[in-house]
Amino acid sequence: MFGYVTPCKMELKVKDYEKFKAYYCGLCKSIKTNIGNLPRMALNYDMTFLAILLDSLNDIDPIYTKQKCAIHAFKGKVIIKNNSCLDYAAFCNTALSYYKFLDNVNDDNSAKSKIFSLLFKNYLKKTPTNFKKHITQIENILTRLYKLEANAIDSSIDSLAHHFADLTGFILSSYNNDDNKEPLYWLGYNLGKWIYIIDAFDDLKDDIAHGKFNAVNFCFNKDNLCYEEFSKQIQQRIDFILGTCASQCIYFLNKLQLKKNEGLLYNILQYGLLEKMDKVFKRSADKDEKSI
Repeated sequence: MFGYVTPCKMELKVKDYEKFKAYYCGLCKSIKTNIGNLPRMALNYDMTFLAILLDSLNDIDPIYTKQKCAIHAFKGKVIIKNNSCLDYAAFCNTALSYYKFLDNVNDDNSAKSKIFSLLFKNYLKKTPTNFKKHITQIENILTRLYKLEANAIDSSIDSLAHHFADLTGFILSSYNNDDNKEPLYWLGYNLGKWIYIIDAFDDLKDDIAHGKFNAVNFCFNKDNLCYEEFSKQIQQRIDFILGTCASQCIYFLNKLQLKKNEGLLYNILQYGLLEKMDKVFKRSADKDEKSI
């Protein structure tokens, strides 16, 4: 995942904003406790959403505490601790970061990514036994994705996005095997498709400039237009696809048996995704606004 799934701060209640930060900092602490310090550098907003979503499906009240860290050494931050959903998100964060580094090595032969991939591979040895099968499944799905991108003859945007969508659906739905499993999968599937396509559009300019594979460019730029001309031509179509995916996320969120965090989750999927689209499409009212 790529860090696109964030709350819309302007539409967020103060209590929900503080709650989001507590999950985010709790995820950072969970990575440190269960995996190690270095993987904290890959801390991801998307994985914070994962932890919040899964934790919202049980009746257990989160345990809040105030702790200090290197960044907040004096004031400290409120975090959520001893939370199994955060521990699962910490594992997913590390695993996906490892495979992202490997992908960077394959794309650019990046020396930096090569070093980090070796380091993160060692950290993955700390994966709990009950999550070992997840590593195999994540690797298998990403391998299919990379093979398809390398030989994408006649592939549609839906077929290219399918494997990452399937991966996200798997991650969201494989934590527990209960009545929420199916709607969690389809929520994850549509969210994964949204992430894959918005990331491709976000990278479009650089990918065209450097001759890299880009799903949006491959599927729709049949006349080999320059970035400026093509991006204007395709924006409305990509906007429609992303909007459809976002609406499906809300549809399947409504199918879940939420016990808490309802306002925060709806903010992320209803307003946060649309706000991120506005930023990527450069149509934000405030051009200098910063991410949460």
